Parts: sequence; structure tokens; C-alpha cells
Amino acid sequence: MKAIFRNRGILLHVIRNGYIVNRFCKRFSASYNGFTSDKGDKPVFSMVGGSRESSVRSEGSRQLADEVCGILESGTWGPAMENALAIFGDKHRPELVIGVLRRLKDVNLAVNYFRWVERTTENAHCPEAYNSLLMVMARSKRFELLEQILEEMSVAGFGPSNNTCIDLVASCVRSRKLDDAFDVIQSMRKHKFRPAFSAYTTLIGALSAVHDPDRMLTLFQQMQELGYEVSVHLFTTLIREFAKEGRVDAALSLLDEMKSNAYNADIVLYNVCIDCFGKVGNLDMAWKFFHEMKANGVKPDDVTYTSMIGVLCRAKRLEEAIDLFEEMESNRSVPCAYAYNTMIMGYGSAGRFEETYKLLERLKGKGCIPSVIAYNCILTCLGKKGNVKEALSLFEEMKKDAKPNLASYNILIDMLCKSGELESAFKIRDVMKEAGLFPNVITVNIMIDRLCKAQKLEEACSLFEGLDHKICTPDAVTYCSLIDGLGRCGKVDDAYQMYEKMLDANHKPDSIVYTSLIRNFFKSGRKDDGHKIYKEMVLGGCSPDLTLLNTYMDCVFKAGETEKGRALFAEIKARGLVPDVRSYSILIHGLIKAGFARETYELFHAMKEQGCVLDTLAYNTVIDGFCKSGKVSKAYQLLEEMKVKGFPPTVVTYGSVVDGLAKIDRLDEAYMLFEEAKSRGIELNTVIYSSLVDGFGKVGRIDEAYLIMEELMQKGLTPNVYTWNCLLDALVKAKEISEALVTFQSMKDMSCAPNIVTYSILINGLCAVRKFNKAFVFWQEMRKQGFEPNEITYTTMIKGLAEAGNVAEAHGLFERFKANGGVPDSAIYNAVIVGLSHAIKAMDAYRLFEEARRRGCQLHSKTFVVLLDSLHKADCLEQAAIVGAVLRETAKAQHASRTF
Repeated sequence: MKAIFRNRGILLHVIRNGYIVNRFCKRFSASYNGFTSDKGDKPVFSMVGGSRESSVRSEGSRQLADEVCGILESGTWGPAMENALAIFGDKHRPELVIGVLRRLKDVNLAVNYFRWVERTTENAHCPEAYNSLLMVMARSKRFELLEQILEEMSVAGFGPSNNTCIDLVASCVRSRKLDDAFDVIQSMRKHKFRPAFSAYTTLIGALSAVHDPDRMLTLFQQMQELGYEVSVHLFTTLIREFAKEGRVDAALSLLDEMKSNAYNADIVLYNVCIDCFGKVGNLDMAWKFFHEMKANGVKPDDVTYTSMIGVLCRAKRLEEAIDLFEEMESNRSVPCAYAYNTMIMGYGSAGRFEETYKLLERLKGKGCIPSVIAYNCILTCLGKKGNVKEALSLFEEMKKDAKPNLASYNILIDMLCKSGELESAFKIRDVMKEAGLFPNVITVNIMIDRLCKAQKLEEACSLFEGLDHKICTPDAVTYCSLIDGLGRCGKVDDAYQMYEKMLDANHKPDSIVYTSLIRNFFKSGRKDDGHKIYKEMVLGGCSPDLTLLNTYMDCVFKAGETEKGRALFAEIKARGLVPDVRSYSILIHGLIKAGFARETYELFHAMKEQGCVLDTLAYNTVIDGFCKSGKVSKAYQLLEEMKVKGFPPTVVTYGSVVDGLAKIDRLDEAYMLFEEAKSRGIELNTVIYSSLVDGFGKVGRIDEAYLIMEELMQKGLTPNVYTWNCLLDALVKAKEISEALVTFQSMKDMSCAPNIVTYSILINGLCAVRKFNKAFVFWQEMRKQGFEPNEITYTTMIKGLAEAGNVAEAHGLFERFKANGGVPDSAIYNAVIVGLSHAIKAMDAYRLFEEARRRGCQLHSKTFVVLLDSLHKADCLEQAAIVGAVLRETAKAQHASRTF
């Protein structure tokens, strides 16, 4: 297709040669889409003739055009087709070209014929021919060559007709290709053409339907630049869209602009403003418009009152809504059913069901039978309050006045499913069928969603498999519920199979489906599959939204992929999205867990600069980061800021700050904060108690640590292994070994299983007071429990055994430590070499001496002396000489270092 336009036609060719522009422009200088003739001449040709001769000529042209179209549609373009067309000789005049183009539907054929005529006649096409070619593009919805055609028309000095412009845009709108429609108008603007008024209004209306106010505003401003007179209706359309999105400033700016142009707001505009501003929660603005319309002499109608009543009910200002309702109803003979329904919903939402039923009776008293909508409003409110029994009773009462519709049954089924009464929900479904109403996709989606949330996946899948697709076809929501339900229950493979069924059914998964798949694959420990899902989504053309990227980033951090998490945060910005408070919270929390707490401060300020409003979760995350990075005072300030801004600190908040203060020995402040949390009625957990036990224990305030431990148990909480380890560590460091052993027994009596840290603490403590045999007993018990000693435990035990004279055990443990991949440090080498030397194992000690030197470990002077003495006694004079030489070199190096 593009190859056809490589040589952009005879028109541009002859223009480059410089001899046809004036002739062409003179011939077609008649008024055409804003371009007028210098002499006021009429167009050179017309397809309409008044005489019999012209009628005959027109009939002949139509027949000729049919013949040409027959040739064009008989096969593929090539020399044979060109030869067949050449038979008509010089008959390929503008009238024929236009007639042929108007009949063709294939844009490729149209372009080939269009260019062939140029080449054979060596004449440029007339404006009507170009417009006809554009119409072919509109019919076929192919716009790849639009830019080139418009450029040729611009150079020739004429543009598309209004009808062509309208058809181009309307064609795109009908096929829902709004991007193409927008591009058509922008391309025309680029080439200095004036798009038709109706083209603008058609596209603005279409963009309104898909809620795209920014492009609507762009088109609206272009209309004003071109001098088109915009109406109140257009202003209303734009104001509605901006107000719906909560963009109050933009909506008010348009309203001010309308007033400055001397347009008077009509009742439709006022009603739109009241409804839209009210729905986004701007009640004051809705009231302003209500009073303003009265002041301007515009009488509120039923829509105005009903909208305002609905706004007040949603804002939970029921008394004002009642007053307005009564004002509306005063002196009315015929009630407004819509207003009654709105008021019924207001009473129901507030749980005031007695007033709801009274209003229903009042409606009956005025001679109106309540509609099914009124009853559905009450059923909806009862459902929200969980009053299932009352809803079923009302449902039976309803049948006297109104026949329940599909929505009525769906409300009841949803209510019953939510309350876990699934059997009753199925019975209601059967009653619905008996009433001649068959479950629609909404009914099915409600039941499947509730079954999945109740983890009754077999029933949900059975319901899905039993659907008759001719009567009720599952939609994207159906698949989404099943995919998420299966994934949350760990059946990720089944969830993926359902995703494949969704694709087979030609439903395009959205970001909600992909979010569920990614989260559940990661949750099941299958992070590689989670990454594949994300790649599959991107390749499939689905753009991730902020929720998906936040979820993906959270999963990645929890899987320990810190750099990938950072990259995803950067990707949020790269995709033009704005990180929200959750994005920052996930990033900060992930970095803290990975040991990068110091970055919290910088990220916190980035949040502030961006204008993020911190919620409780965000405050807790940032406070935790500050505490872990040593900025405890800053964390304390944020805790106070939370209180001022109306975010009550939680146990997590207090726990972070208490732990931070305890770790830097600000224990009195930590305890005061601990007491403050209790005074606020916060249910403290084991973690916050453990922080205080650890803090007091580390500074030797054992009695206070015991008191905290005692209070913990009095509160009905159970100390965990970390709490016991904190207390044991404090006792060991205070050399209270006997008390530590008693505490260890208490720990086991309370069914708290010791871990490797527990045993390491006790072994270290026992070795420190030279109770090596007892330490070895705990060592063996630890091994029986299946715990593999860590490097510190090995080091402590080896040193202890060696110093106690149990050299064989120490040496054997030393070799086992190395065999398990352990790397001995200088302390171990010194202890074992000295132990072997004392045990008259001089050569074993010497071999360790050589090994320590190769590893670069530093040996003490005492180690050298003891080893030398042992080597001399064993007559190992050569080895003794080497040890002596190394000792002298070491002594000289130390002396030189001290002198320097």
C-alpha cells in the first residue's frame, strides 16, 4: 500500500517542474471549503445538468463508471488490468474518476486507479476527485495515506469539503476508533484546513461517552480559534465531564468562560453542575448552584430537586434532604416517583427503615403504586445492613404492588450469598426461573464471586461449567472472579487454565486479571511464573495500571529481589503514572527489609514534595524506616504529627518507636511511650514487650526486664522465643548463669521451643564462666534437636574446650567446623594452637600455625612462646627456628609501627 505513494503522484511531480500550478489553480479556483475564486468564477464542471443532453451524458457516465469498476474488481492490479483500462482511452476524465471512486470500497484499488489516471492523462485531479478518494478511506476505515493526500491537496490550494470531513470523523466514531478521528482533525489543522463544525461536535460527543475531557477541551478550544460559535450545550458537555472526574477548577474555569461570553446558564447546565459536583463530594458547590439558579430566575424542576436530594443523602445530611423533599412536594398533586425513590434510598442508607416504609405508604396514599425500583432501593439498603430476614419479608410484600424484576432477584441472591446462605440463594434462583426470568450474567457473576470468596470453588466451577452459553454467556467479570478465587486458594495452575479459557473466548484480560495472577503466583513461591505473566501482559498490549505495578513491586520486594523492586518503582514514572502513597510505602518497606533503611529520609521528602497525603500505613512504614536508620527523633516527631493530623497511632507505630528508642538506650523515653500507648487503650502485643525486655536487659537493668516480662504474661500474652532469648542474653551478660538456666527451663515448661540462638547464648555464657562440660552438654542437645551450630557457636565451643584442656575434642570440632565450610578466625587458631602445644602435640600445633599464616590470621605473642617451647621439647628444631624467625619479624614490625 505504501509503495503506491512513493512517487506522490503527478500533482507533486509537475509542481516540482514548475509549470502547472497557475493553470491548475485557475481551473479550480471556485469557492471550495473556505477557498474562493479571485474572479468569482463558477466551478468548471458539475455532475448535475438541466438539459436532456446533460442527462444523456450523465447516464453514459454512470454506465462507463460501472464498466471501469467491473474491470477493477475482476482481479489484482497489474499490467493486464492497466491494459484493460487503457481501452477507454481519453474517457478517464474527472466525471468518470469521481464516479468510479464513489463506487469503490477497496482503498487499494481506489489509490491504484487514482494514480494510474494521473500517469496516463498527465493531469492533476480535481478537488472532487480528491474528496471522493478520501470518502473511500472513510468507507474502508483505512487512513494510512490520509496525511499524504491532505498534503497534496494543501499544495494544490484546496481542501476537503465539509461533508468529506464529517464523514471521515463519523466513520471513525462509528467504528470506535476515536484516536483515528482525533488524528484526522489534527492532520487537517496541520495543513491549514478548517474542519467542519459537525466533525468537531460529533467527536466531542463521542469522547464524552468514553470520559476523555482533556481531548474534548482541546477540540473545543480549536473550534473557538477557528471562529465557530460554541453553544451552551457544548459548554455543558465539557463541564459535566470535568466535574465527573472531580476536576473542579477546570469545570469552574469553563463556567466562568461561558459567563464572560454572555451565555446564560440554562436549567440543563444547572442540573448537570448540581449532579456532578454532588457526586464527587463537593456539596457546597452543589448548594451554590442550587441557590444561584433560583437567584437568576431559573425555576428548579423535578430533576433539580431529585439531584440535590440525592447529593444530600449521599453526604449523610438527611435532615436537609427531607426539608428539600417536603419543599418539592408542597402543593403537588402528582408525586415525583423518582424523588420518592431517591428519598427512600436515603432513609434506607441511614438505616431508618420505619421512615422508609412510611414514605412507601405515603406514595400509595397519593394514588401511586410503588414501582419495582422503589422496592429494589429498599432491598439494596437492607442488603447493605445485612437484614436478610427483613429483605425476604419485604420481597413477599412487594409482589402485591410490583412484579419483581431480574434486579430484585439479583439483589436477594447477592445478599444471601454474602451472608453465607448459599442454599437459599440457589432456591431464589430457581424461583426466578419459575417466574419466567432466567439468570443473566450479573446473576451468575454474583454467585460465582460469592462462592469463590467463600472458598467453595467446586460449586463455583460447577456453576460456570453448567452455563448455557446461548442463554447466558460468561463475560470478563465471570472469568476474573474465577481466576482470582482459584489463585487465592493456591490453585494457580487452574487459575492460569481459566485465563487461557478467557483468551479462547475472545475476552481481553484487563489489569485486574493480571494483578491477580501475578500476586497469586508470587504468593505460591513461583516468582518466575509471576514475571512471565507480566511479560505476557505487556506483549499482549495491556498497559499496567498503578495498582498492578504496586502489587507487582510489593511481590518482588517480598521475594527478596530488591533491585527489581527499585526498577519497578522507576517504571511507574517511566510509564507516565504518578507514584501514590502506597507506591512509596511499598518501596520504603522493601528497602528497609533489605537493609537500606537509610534511604527512608530521602524517599519521605520525595513523598512530601509530590503532595502525597500520608495515611496510617504510610506513617507506620516511614516511622519504621527512620527508627531502623537511627533517626529515632525524626520518627518521634512523625508520631506526634500523626496525632495532630487525626491519624491515631497504632500498636505498630508505638512498637517501632519504642524499639528504636530501646536500641539507642533511651529506655526511660521508651517506657513513657509504652505507658502512653496503654493509656490510649491500644492492645499491646508481644513484640513491643520484647523490645523493652531487650533494651533493659542490654544495659543490665535485669529487674526491670523481669517486671516487663511478668506484665506481658499477666496480660495473657505468650512470650515468644525472641522474648526469652532477650532475657537469657541479659542474664548471661550479667554472669547470672544459674538464673539463666532456670529461665531456660521455664521457657521449655511454657512450651516455647528453643532455637539455635537460644543454645548459642547459653553455650557462650557457660564457656565465659569456664563451665565447659555443661556447655558441651547443651552443644550435644542442640545437635539432637536438629540445629546446626553457627560460626559463633563453633568458635565459642572450640575455644572453651581448648582452654579447658579438652584438646582432642577441640581439635576434632575444629576439623569438623572446617569440613562444614566454616572459616576459622584468629581467636580459634590461637586457642587450638595453644591447646595442642600444652598437650604435647607440637607438630599438630605447628601445622595449624602454618595454616593460620597462609590465611593471614594474626597470632598472639603468647601463642608463639607456647608453640616454641613445645617444639623444643619435641626436638623439632627446624620448625622451632622458623617459628622464632617469624616471631622476631613480627616483633620488629610491631615496634616499627609503634615508632611511626
